[in-house]
Amino acid sequence: MRNQSNHRFYLLLACCLLFLGSLALPFNSAQAQPKQKATWFWDTAMIKESSEDILSFAFANGVNTFYLQMNRDVRPEYYKSFIRQATAKGIEVHVLGGSPSWSLESERYRLEIFLDWIAAYQASAAPEERFTGVHIDIEPHVLGKWSTNRSSLIKQWQSNVRFLADGARSLNLPITADIPFWLYTYNLPDDSMSMSRWIISKVDAVVVMAYRDQATNIYNLAIPEMNEAAELGKKAIIAVETKSSGEGNFITFYEEGSSIMNEQLQQVDVMAAQHASYDGLAIHEYRAWKDLVDRGN
Repeated sequence: MRNQSNHRFYLLLACCLLFLGSLALPFNSAQAQPKQKATWFWDTAMIKESSEDILSFAFANGVNTFYLQMNRDVRPEYYKSFIRQATAKGIEVHVLGGSPSWSLESERYRLEIFLDWIAAYQASAAPEERFTGVHIDIEPHVLGKWSTNRSSLIKQWQSNVRFLADGARSLNLPITADIPFWLYTYNLPDDSMSMSRWIISKVDAVVVMAYRDQATNIYNLAIPEMNEAAELGKKAIIAVETKSSGEGNFITFYEEGSSIMNEQLQQVDVMAAQHASYDGLAIHEYRAWKDLVDRGN
């Protein structure tokens, strides 16, 4: 009788352990990875002296991803130290590059310098010191050719995006591209698809610059490209602005401050969660965001 009781006890215990184990499985899967909370970091020289302050700010504000600009004037050892410290805190660092001129084939050499620098850096760095992604911010619409010869500009931009995407993948790094929320309203020269759909198809993820200061407006602006990303099996991050803007107060959270921004972003996060492509939030950019927080509103 005692042996039967013991057998039943161990059988029940084994079933409980299997059940508890099955509950834990999803948390170890790729789907359960935390969504991004990212910020751009353009002033790379700051990592020389201010790494501790930068990472403390990131920890206090839930940042888990930095888009850190490649700057050849900053020696690799500073990158290594910063990324090593960030990695220890569970923060990813993606190498950032780009300008409107990167859409021109005549500027291809700048893209080559960017990719060659990444390759050399990654080869010299320890695993915990390496970048975990490539981030590009090109924005060809800023150039005058957008109005005067858009068809030629778009074709050159496509060629350079392909070049960057191929280069990133040769380095075994995912590549993310910034796009304005309205890019879906423009088609490629052959009208085969929207410009946003094309670039989403070429990269691993996009950051949709939905620069507004109210949650509903931010979310609504991001919907078309989130839908395109979902259809293509890609990821989309929604971005907001904190810098002062000459385009109007509704563009940025500069006037409202960090507390209201956080409230609005919480709402965006809830609304966007229904989209399979949604992968988090990005705030442009570190220094302006920190100024908002330091202002205390």
